[in-house]
Amino acid sequence: MDKHLTESLITSELVYDGSFIKLHRDEVCLPDGTQAIREYFRHPGAVVIIPLFNDGRVVMERQFRYPNDRVFIEFPAGKLDYGEDPLLCAQRELREETGYSAKQWHYVCTIHNAIAYSDEHLDIYLAQDLSEGEQELDDGEFLDVFTAPTTEVLEWVRTGKISDVKTIIGAFWLEKIQRGEWTPPQP
Repeated sequence: MDKHLTESLITSELVYDGSFIKLHRDEVCLPDGTQAIREYFRHPGAVVIIPLFNDGRVVMERQFRYPNDRVFIEFPAGKLDYGEDPLLCAQRELREETGYSAKQWHYVCTIHNAIAYSDEHLDIYLAQDLSEGEQELDDGEFLDVFTAPTTEVLEWVRTGKISDVKTIIGAFWLEKIQRGEWTPPQP
């Protein structure tokens, strides 16, 4: 059906093989028969957690992100280990980063955040019926955990205080879920 848009692989080269990111450089044949180079990252994927209290507050994090040289406000999130079940990763990341655990988990959606240069995808989960516990941060991981009402999170998105795409998409889903306009898909 989309053959007129599809590119086909001619050659592939692994340019960089990092601990979790792999950089590829491929030569491809375009739909019109010409050739082009495609450079992209292979990434195992990640999860994003929207930890929601019954009163409408959510658990958020402040974390320094080196590539942008600044602190970002984000929903808890974490990289999948190769072959790891996304829900188990979300449960682990929530506990490790925030100390919270949840009794109810709902898959919300999958997003592809950098389609032009990466195959990374993020599975977003809504976590409810939260219980507080102790953080179990990884070595070298530093972050602040706090709670905020959804209305404030949405205002931070509107004013640009939150610019992280996974958090913006999660906030928009959360708003629709709280209004009863959208329901997370059923398994």
